[in-house]
Amino acid sequence: MRAHGVRGLDPDGSFRANAARIVRTRLDELYAFDPAIRDPDRVTELHDMRIAAKRLRYVLEIVGFSFGKVGARLEGEARWLQEVLGEIHDADVLVPEIDAHVARLREQDRVFLVAADRSPEAFAALPNRAAYVGLEALVVATTARRTVLYATFLDRWDTLRRTGFRERVRQALAKPGS
Repeated sequence: MRAHGVRGLDPDGSFRANAARIVRTRLDELYAFDPAIRDPDRVTELHDMRIAAKRLRYVLEIVGFSFGKVGARLEGEARWLQEVLGEIHDADVLVPEIDAHVARLREQDRVFLVAADRSPEAFAALPNRAAYVGLEALVVATTARRTVLYATFLDRWDTLRRTGFRERVRQALAKPGS
């Protein structure tokens, strides 16, 4: 995902005014994902939102001091969003990797059984039969954790929206020298 360009920076303007413009752009970039992230299966959008949160966080690590408590709070929220969306992304990446590994194990066992001409003893001696149970349990645990993380993320995101966090931040950014 490409970052939105920041328009209207003034090299002769104040540090705070230019920083506020950058933070507003990154904040708007983050909030632009709201409609898409309502669907937990929108993996790409959730990952892109994580990238947007990371950009906002990193900008705030550099310029947030100039916005006082609001800058610190926004940086904390951006950090939390980046981390939880990162954990969700980890699950989104891990499950297909496990599925691909299980497919390879199944193919190995199929080749084993073909070579053994499907003898009854061969079924008991499948080389990967114990691995399936553990890998399936890992998929179940990972998808359950992702479900919980997504619900936690969405609840906190909705709280931020409901309480007007974005608007309060934008107001604070508009105040000179606050």
